[in-house]
Amino acid sequence: MKTLTTLLLALTMSSFVFAQDVLPKMQIKTLDGDAISLEDISKNDQLVIVSLWATWCVPCKNELDAISDVYDDWVDETNVKLYAVSVDDSRTVKRVKPLVSGKGWEFDILLDTNSDLKRQLNAPTIPLTLLVKNNKIVFRHSGYTPGSEDELYEKIKEFSK
Repeated sequence: MKTLTTLLLALTMSSFVFAQDVLPKMQIKTLDGDAISLEDISKNDQLVIVSLWATWCVPCKNELDAISDVYDDWVDETNVKLYAVSVDDSRTVKRVKPLVSGKGWEFDILLDTNSDLKRQLNAPTIPLTLLVKNNKIVFRHSGYTPGSEDELYEKIKEFSK
């Protein structure tokens, strides 16, 4: 019995670790209401930033503002693509489009209104920033302090080679 319990625990932990190492296979909505597959956003060696955020999260908005200021340069230099995934629920999701328009963010906005992606990524807090290549999560950063975008850019350069 003890061996079986140990085996089950090991299997659970290995799938827990596995779930954090790859982008989950799931559909997610765009800001326009279309469904896209997460596995389609990071294929063919495309380096992708996935940032979980919400309209009510000040550090999230600060991080996306900081990235927005340098995003065009990042794209020109590394061809990276950013998907900002709002985890606003059904009560606050209506604030996403006006906020994005007001901020002038040029990256793709996705909606995780049921927090399905957030749960699958085991993300207890936001902002959560992932760097993904071929659906594999190669860098993960939680929280935001000014300058975190510089660390992210160094990782982007490292993995875009």
